[in-house]
Amino acid sequence: MPGTSRPPGDAHGLVSALMRRLAARGVAGDAGEVAAPAADSTDCAQGQTPSPPRLIDLCAVWDPGVFLPAAGWKRASGFARRRLNEAETLNSVQEAQLEQLETARPRRPGSRERGPELRMARQQPPPWVHTAFLLCLLSLSGAIEIPMDLSQPPTITKQSVKDHIVDPRDNILIECEAKGNPAPSFHWTRNSRFFNIAKDPRVSMRRRSGTLVIDFRSGGRPEEYEGEYQCFARNKFGTALSNRIRLQVSKSPLWPKENLDPVVVQEGAPLTLQCNPPPGLPSPVIFWMSSSMEPITQDKRVSQGHNGDLYFSNVMLQDMQTDYSCNARFHFTHTIQQKNAFTLKVLTNNPYNDSSLRNHPDMYSARGVAERTPSFMYPQGTASSQMVLRGMDLVLECIASGVPTPDIAWYKKGGDLPSDKAKFENFNKALRITNVSEEDSGEYFCLASNKMGSIRHTISVRVKAAPYWLDEPKNLILAPGEDGRLVCRANGNPKPTVQWMVNGEPLQSAPPNPNREVAGDTIIFRDTQISSRAVYQCNTSNEHGYLLANAFVSVLDVPPRMLSPRNQLIRVILYNRTRLDCPFFGSPIPTLRWFKNGQGSNLDGGNYHVYENGSLEIKMIRKEDQGIYTCVATNILGKAENQVRLEVKDPTRIYRMPEDQVAKRGTTVQLECRVKHDPSLKLTVSWLKDDEPLYIGNRMKKEDDSLTIFGVAERDQGSYTCVASTELDQDLAKAHLTVLADQATPTNRLAALPKGRPDRPRDLELTDLAERSVRLTWIPGDDNNSPITDYVVQFEEDQFQPGVWHDHSKFPGSVNSAVLQLSPYVNYQFRVIAINEVGSSHPSLPSERYRTSGAPPESNPTDVKGEGTRKNNMEITWTPMNATSAFGPNLRYIVKWRRRETRETWNNVTVWGSRYVVGQTPVYVPYEIRVQAENDFGKGPEPDTVIGYSGEDYPRAAPTDVKIRVLNSTAISLQWNRVYPDTVQGQLREYRAYFWRESSLLKNLWVSQKRQQASFPGDRLRGVVSRLFPYSNYKLEMVVVNGRGDGPRSETKEFTTPEGVPSAPRRFRVRQPNLETINLEWDHPEHPNGILTGYILKYVPFNGTKLGKQIVENFSPNQTKFTMQRADPVSRYRFTLSARTQVGSGEAVTEESPAPPNEATPTAAYTNNQADIATQGWFIGLMCAIALLVLILLIVCFIKRSRGGKYPVREKKDVPLGPEDPKEEDGSFDYSDEDNKPLQGSQTSLDGTIKQQESDDSLVDYGEGGEGQFNEDGSFIGQYTVKKDKEETEGNESSEATSPVNAIYSLA
Repeated sequence: MPGTSRPPGDAHGLVSALMRRLAARGVAGDAGEVAAPAADSTDCAQGQTPSPPRLIDLCAVWDPGVFLPAAGWKRASGFARRRLNEAETLNSVQEAQLEQLETARPRRPGSRERGPELRMARQQPPPWVHTAFLLCLLSLSGAIEIPMDLSQPPTITKQSVKDHIVDPRDNILIECEAKGNPAPSFHWTRNSRFFNIAKDPRVSMRRRSGTLVIDFRSGGRPEEYEGEYQCFARNKFGTALSNRIRLQVSKSPLWPKENLDPVVVQEGAPLTLQCNPPPGLPSPVIFWMSSSMEPITQDKRVSQGHNGDLYFSNVMLQDMQTDYSCNARFHFTHTIQQKNAFTLKVLTNNPYNDSSLRNHPDMYSARGVAERTPSFMYPQGTASSQMVLRGMDLVLECIASGVPTPDIAWYKKGGDLPSDKAKFENFNKALRITNVSEEDSGEYFCLASNKMGSIRHTISVRVKAAPYWLDEPKNLILAPGEDGRLVCRANGNPKPTVQWMVNGEPLQSAPPNPNREVAGDTIIFRDTQISSRAVYQCNTSNEHGYLLANAFVSVLDVPPRMLSPRNQLIRVILYNRTRLDCPFFGSPIPTLRWFKNGQGSNLDGGNYHVYENGSLEIKMIRKEDQGIYTCVATNILGKAENQVRLEVKDPTRIYRMPEDQVAKRGTTVQLECRVKHDPSLKLTVSWLKDDEPLYIGNRMKKEDDSLTIFGVAERDQGSYTCVASTELDQDLAKAHLTVLADQATPTNRLAALPKGRPDRPRDLELTDLAERSVRLTWIPGDDNNSPITDYVVQFEEDQFQPGVWHDHSKFPGSVNSAVLQLSPYVNYQFRVIAINEVGSSHPSLPSERYRTSGAPPESNPTDVKGEGTRKNNMEITWTPMNATSAFGPNLRYIVKWRRRETRETWNNVTVWGSRYVVGQTPVYVPYEIRVQAENDFGKGPEPDTVIGYSGEDYPRAAPTDVKIRVLNSTAISLQWNRVYPDTVQGQLREYRAYFWRESSLLKNLWVSQKRQQASFPGDRLRGVVSRLFPYSNYKLEMVVVNGRGDGPRSETKEFTTPEGVPSAPRRFRVRQPNLETINLEWDHPEHPNGILTGYILKYVPFNGTKLGKQIVENFSPNQTKFTMQRADPVSRYRFTLSARTQVGSGEAVTEESPAPPNEATPTAAYTNNQADIATQGWFIGLMCAIALLVLILLIVCFIKRSRGGKYPVREKKDVPLGPEDPKEEDGSFDYSDEDNKPLQGSQTSLDGTIKQQESDDSLVDYGEGGEGQFNEDGSFIGQYTVKKDKEETEGNESSEATSPVNAIYSLA
């Protein structure tokens, strides 16, 4: 019954059925199943014997019988990398998961026994693989580790989480493991008091471990053991502490019994169904279903809030068709509590629930529901506030009611929403900002709107922060007499306090140590001695949490020693990148150098790069790099060395690849595959068919360089891949074989059938489910008389880009089953598109979803940059990785940075977005930056180092000794001294000169003093400033410019430009008042550029292409008019006018006199004037043609009217003509009904009858015929009078009255 707890057996049956139904709809989430590893995992011992350990590269990738050097890690096959990752993570992750599955109780019905698959997946690779891999990780990490055979204080290696919630049905396990020499002993405190394990028979501690086991098989209540636990690991050199572990027992209380009355609501009104689940630990997952276990369909009108309540923005009649039950799923107990169902009774003005109205464009009006403005259902009011902790997810929610259903939009005051972290949920009703940081604080508001109006709610967000590390204390290994320091630097909001402890006791109560000094968050050690060994704890806390870190101080006097096997052999492929590792230890920390073939020069720089951990990277292997490499570690106590022999091998290449072939059934096919490889490596050539190993039957023959298929059958069709591999590398080549079946030639009738796009494929099925592949099978649709040539397989994932389909692969049209290679940790869904020569089909319906298991990332983000946005910071940005390269959940990025060319340790932080801002940086210094991808399965490959720069500040100095030399009237040359680099405080972009025109040397001439600028590259110390005004006084200043802006200005320099030539005279006008004279007028130049000495006018007569003699006139500087007498009335004149100074003549302006009267009427001529269109010849001709056409049409119309016959004279004018009247003997006749049909275009009267012919009679009816006339343009002109009586115009005499039409007709 709803609201009650079911018996365990029945509950698990309900849960199993419900989980299957929810998984199909994506409601309840993951049901907790753990996928078994693929069954095809093989051990190196199966058919192959590994090489001796001394031949193994410590950073090699292990595949069965294949060694891939670390340099080839990126180039290694995904299968090889995957196998190594599986081998390494099986012990920690899968062992724990499998143990939980095996010990889970009770066993759920329907769970599969993982028999052969589980046994095969848990086979371990050879021991040397684990050793090599772990040493590789140790060498690449760069962390200082003391060999375990040396004395050292304890170090906590494993512990339970701070908030440890346990299942009450299982035994309680509180983990605490540590290492040290001698091996540490363990004890616990509970609620800050010593916890005596020996007194409680249920409590025990695992052997050689501090892990507590509380056994309830003999009874007992787990709640009695709730509290705060802390583990202490101790040996004679110190004590290490675990975190304070808060133990809580999971709770899944029953729902209180209640009787719910039907909820009565008016249609269109808002409604909230409250869930109020019982408080559980952890909080349960809430979802709504009907009592028949069907999920409630949610949309922007009906949705569930984050508090679990179900909100109706407006209730519709259709909401009565189901009931509503709130369900709570508890994680640990795998049980679901169901509340009694709500039933709705909707009061409506339209009781008919017509389903067609649901799609009506105005559904509410159609149902008689009144529209209303939005109002908020949650939260209440117009403003609220919310606090969130840094690094958590901020969820803001606004749910509004209204008719129609309101739309929700989100905004941030004073800025934009963070696009890289913000996403909308629950039909835009919720805004989620992931990984909140301090810059996400501020005021957000949601806007709810429909066509009736809008409202808004403001949410003030405050971001607080639990402590987070800026500098976490690291183990300190010193030699006697050395100095060192432990730094514990954290940040938070409020600012956290720092407390130092030593061996678990407050530092204040510890015995005094003269060699130790505490300075806030730093402990400084001077002249340390062996007695200074201890474990220090730094505890930093505020009201939101705490951080506890252990760091030991170990004082050792150890000569250098090598930690890797001696005389390793490394084999690597030509042109690859590789890394030679030389793990070492010593105290004081030794220096490491590399030598080749016993030569004395240290290897570093160029093609070599030595890392801090001693690894030597060769960026690109060449033949001459082969040889013996020696690493030498030296400190004051001695030295140690080791040798690595590097052999360079030729790559494996297929130089003659198999080709695509089309063969008839029953014939023989040969696929070639000729390979070139290094002769010292063993070559293996194998074949794949459709990406699966090919079984060589008796119809096939495999040779070293070919594959022959005898008697080809249709099942042989597919893709064939030749795989040529050695111990170090491999090459592949693929070809497709198409088999033609014996078919009769199609008849002409079939060939003539119309072709169309293929129908969509159907019935998609996923089989052969493996960790990184799956077989997809489909049934082809009808090809519509055009053979299918290709199939395109697309996929969609629901984590990063849900709903977006991407092309996965393309297959020939002859196949309907393919093996798809998959990326780790992607929830795939597939569809297929068929293609023929006509086009593409519609996509098939999607397949079921398939999620692959996770793996560490195999690549890192790209486009890493470091740039300052302020003078004291550096913003590190990168392009985030997509879904198919994430390879696991919780994708994040490890950002590392340090000052370039220093021995500083790397700073690091974990970021979930695509940017990180480093604060408190010096001004414009270079940094080394690395960004490495990481997910819950591990870290990606070692990232490349990128150089970035911190922020720039304004320059502190100006250019000095600025010298100016005047080149001419419009240009000067500049010369200055370079500023010191340390005063630039950034990247020197340019030197910039600011100059402005102070005044003109001409009196009473206004000038613009607008500042102008000229820029010069930063590597130049001279330049030219041009486009100056002549005869002017100028001032100039110079500045240094970097990425931040301008620096201080130099001393102001003054200079004067000499006279230049003037600009053109303004408003030059040519007028022709009559045929004898031409008047010229102009204004002075806008820019005289000196003292004007006069004007020069040049003019020349022209007639068509003929030019006359040029005449030159000189005028005084004050003259601005000139009248010229024309020599003849036909020629036109071209005038050119310029002003001059003492320097010379300036720019000239040219005008022409107007055209003579036979071309156009006299008018003022200006440059670019347009002639009147009425004077154009083409326009006059067009108008004449139109007038003539209208005249002809009128004549034809009247001629047809006059030839219509004679009208008989009637005795009475009110007797109408009818079809019954007999024809007259003199040949005159009455018009019949057929003849009385209106002409085309005639109008009808309002009652629908045709107007009589009398209304369409000749124009004689409207005026005196003798006075009508036609104008020369063809238009009719007449004196219109009142229409004459019909009696006077109906007879023959009237029909032949004098009119223009009749007159023309009589002449004809």
